[in-house]
Amino acid sequence: MLVIALFGGLVTVDTVRAAHSERRLATALLASPRITYEPEVTLGGFPFSTYARRGDFPGLVITARGVAIAGPADLRDVPQTCATTRCYAEIGIRAASVRASTADRWHGGSPIEVTGVDAYAKLNSVNLGRLLDITDLAVNTPAPTNKAGGGGPGDGLLERTSGVLLTGTVSLPPRRPSPRTDGRYPPSAHEFAGTHAKVSVTVDLSVVEGDLVIVATGFYLGPEEHADGTVPAEFERAVLARFSARVPYPRLPWGIPPTTANSAGSDIVISGTAPAMTVAPDQF
Repeated sequence: MLVIALFGGLVTVDTVRAAHSERRLATALLASPRITYEPEVTLGGFPFSTYARRGDFPGLVITARGVAIAGPADLRDVPQTCATTRCYAEIGIRAASVRASTADRWHGGSPIEVTGVDAYAKLNSVNLGRLLDITDLAVNTPAPTNKAGGGGPGDGLLERTSGVLLTGTVSLPPRRPSPRTDGRYPPSAHEFAGTHAKVSVTVDLSVVEGDLVIVATGFYLGPEEHADGTVPAEFERAVLARFSARVPYPRLPWGIPPTTANSAGSDIVISGTAPAMTVAPDQF
């Protein structure tokens, strides 16, 4: 019993030390000018104290939510939603290893060596809808052709760059901005004063100079759940254009260049990788 109690005590002390280090790093990350809320930080390694003494950890995960983004650069002449309602993204990294000689004394400018870094910026359907000025926008990853389902793990498909499904309500004839705003939020999809239609379209995703580029390729007719509002032939091209845009994302952590874009459930993600970097928390 004494041995068990001693072991339990050591594990508790080790866990507390790990939590303390993670909290110190999270606080250091707050020194980054674009981080408003304390990020979630997980340092790998057990027992933690062994790795802390070496300042070398087998893994690091950082998730920062509520990172502000601007409105679409190619629509500066239009009072987009994000000019009056703040739009937000999530950014983060997953590193295979991290080395910091001052493991228990994290500071904003302290150098950290990271290897095998995967970085991302994620935009959910609500914020993407604000950027496109389509209030009820929904994102879906369709299942493969001739296969029922919503593109989940059971379909062997977790993400797509082509054929992503967007559903939302737009006015007819399409116009920007939406008919009326209250100074903070766009009108709901049910407040269009004129004719409108709820439609589903397929889009292709790519990254150009750090921005997400969305190109609508056609109207979607199934088999996944979709909307098929009536769009007169003369408005079809304009409706598809409403779902196409160049959307600015916040830069990836530590300036890692984004190279890919894909859907992930109801989110859109841009991501990039770096083999090895020396970075500082206040530059996240």
